[in-house]
Amino acid sequence: MHPALVPVVDRRAPAGPEQWDALWQALADGALDRGDALALLASLTAALPEEDSLLAMVDALDRRRPARPATPWAGTVNVVGTGGGPPTVNLSTAAALVAAACGVRVVKSGSRAHTARTGSIDLLDRLGASFATSFDQASRHLDTHGIAFTGPFVYPVQLARLALLAVPTPMRVFGRFLNTLGPFLAAVPVSAQVTGVSGGRVPPALRALASRPGSPATWLVTNPLGADELLSMCDNTLHLPDGGTFTLRAGELVPAGGTPDDLAPVPREAAAEHFRSVLTGRAGGPLRATLQLNAAALALASGHRDDWAKAVAEAGAALDDGAALDLLERLRGADRAG
Repeated sequence: MHPALVPVVDRRAPAGPEQWDALWQALADGALDRGDALALLASLTAALPEEDSLLAMVDALDRRRPARPATPWAGTVNVVGTGGGPPTVNLSTAAALVAAACGVRVVKSGSRAHTARTGSIDLLDRLGASFATSFDQASRHLDTHGIAFTGPFVYPVQLARLALLAVPTPMRVFGRFLNTLGPFLAAVPVSAQVTGVSGGRVPPALRALASRPGSPATWLVTNPLGADELLSMCDNTLHLPDGGTFTLRAGELVPAGGTPDDLAPVPREAAAEHFRSVLTGRAGGPLRATLQLNAAALALASGHRDDWAKAVAEAGAALDDGAALDLLERLRGADRAG
């Protein structure tokens, strides 16, 4: 085992900035081998580092990022969940489109599937819709369409290097770690973020990541069913940037019927067509109600709206009048250059 890896996986004492810097430098220098990569990924998947060490890890990754826009995109919200919980269709991707059709400036960061049946990038490929490959292109998509889907460029390159070192072991083996930290590793220059946290509670380490200096104003969403989105059939708790919480009661804004089975994904080959039907609001009452709640949360978090009932009603209208589906069709064939 490379010496730089020892304090990180040993955990008898928290790994600090110097230890993480040494580890990422060893990775950049090509001094780590496959066994080192597997040991690191397995350690992170088994249990996240304690809070101070986790913050030091993310700070060390940030110091190695290329330049990004110095000024956040005002009034823009990123939506991304931690994965896990009951399997669902791509709710955050659909909610992003519904919210954007209502005039909310939305970024949807995401990746290929690690644990889900179809990741957001996988789905966009099947739909023929573009995702941005640079900050400049994402900014153009926002200005043109009110929405931008960001590809892998917003994530630390160190993850891709570890994945290459780990071959032939697939990264889905380490999907738990990648999904949990992914929302807090995406360098998206937005002013707000809505992140669903699976498991029904927010670990203190994730609260610390969400409130790091320079981070967007982040809403963390939990519910007793363990999903990483707002669900219409149960109460939902929103953990707000000021440290307070707000509970959306089931049935308060949308009908509360149904179960998570009504939100379940379909086989991969049917995902694109099913997703289009979701955007019409005709894929079932629980799906429609859940989409309305999630789109409304984006409207509130971004500052586009300050009234939940109005935001929910607008989301319903965007489903009924075809605005959300029309937006998806406009994104098809948008340029991928840049």
